[in-house]
Amino acid sequence: MFAFSHSASPNHQRLLRSACAAPLLLLLLAGCGKDEPKAEDIRPVRVIKLAAGESAERVEFSGDVRPRYESRLGFRVGGKIVERKVDVGANVKDGQVLMRLDPQDLRLAQAQAQATLRAAETERDLAQADYKRHQNLRAQNFVSQAVLDAKQSALRAAQANVDAARAGFRGQSNQAGYANLESDTNGVVTGVDAEVGQVVAAGAPVVRVARTDEKEVVIGIPEDRVGQLRAASDVNVRLWANRDAAIPGKIREVSPVADPATRTYTVKVSIPDSPDVRLGMTATVDMAVGARADGAQLRVPLSALVHDKGATSVWVVENGAVQLRRVQVAGQAGNDILLGGGVQPGQTVVTAGVHLLKPGQKVTILTADVSRRGDTEAAAVGGGAR
Repeated sequence: MFAFSHSASPNHQRLLRSACAAPLLLLLLAGCGKDEPKAEDIRPVRVIKLAAGESAERVEFSGDVRPRYESRLGFRVGGKIVERKVDVGANVKDGQVLMRLDPQDLRLAQAQAQATLRAAETERDLAQADYKRHQNLRAQNFVSQAVLDAKQSALRAAQANVDAARAGFRGQSNQAGYANLESDTNGVVTGVDAEVGQVVAAGAPVVRVARTDEKEVVIGIPEDRVGQLRAASDVNVRLWANRDAAIPGKIREVSPVADPATRTYTVKVSIPDSPDVRLGMTATVDMAVGARADGAQLRVPLSALVHDKGATSVWVVENGAVQLRRVQVAGQAGNDILLGGGVQPGQTVVTAGVHLLKPGQKVTILTADVSRRGDTEAAAVGGGAR
């Protein structure tokens, strides 16, 4: 291979041979080696197994207890108030006198109407007697039929005056009775708008009386919840004074117009009569909204969602690998997201590590989470930690 000069010393010749043999040895070793296979990237993830559960989202709104029926009572006639017989908070009965007006002018008008009636009755009696006399005279042919007809007409007119005077007297008698303001129902006085000595016009509200047999809770809801609350179910009312007791309620009325000040819609929830529920109490209305037609929706934690190309998706584990599935978000229930489509019950969805995955990537499940139900029912996922 190499020619060595005979004049070189033996040591020098051995050094030259070693220097030439080193590259050959390296080439031989490189030819005998093999490439090591690259380890497959397997990501550890946490998952949940989807399960159908309660579809309704529960929402709460605060309000207060009010009477369903509250009357603003006023006198039917005008006058000066001379007596107030009730205070705010007083319990009243049907027919109980609440206030009185000065009845003097009303009594004088009643006496005048009575005198007019008596005068009309006197004129009627005179016309009746005159008619009878002319009947006898006509029977003897002393007067003509025309004279008798005239007397009959006078009698009818006198009777009509009596009827009119009697009606006027009855009207004035009623007016005199209107000097007393009476309650038209059993209830409680919630407000007094006039005091003794004040002159009020006919019909002006002076006392507010609320019925206590029917109560309701009045709440205000935002405009984006109006459509959902019309079909709300499982309505419960809890009083601030007793948060542990749930009172069943029913949505009775949803206002078609928003309040101009708060821009919320007034909703009235009727509740059964109870001695523990008093007017003006603070209450919280808890109801289920957003139910699907099939009665079930799937829930996932917020951490399971992935925003990819303007769409919301989740990673689904299939045969040890992940695939991206687009989903439709139907709402929110507490800390969970309601899914309206894109996945099915029984599928396994990644809840942690979603931003480090790519389609088809192998994964290993760190810890099996509970099944996602609307009622948070626990169900272990098969294939625990590896």
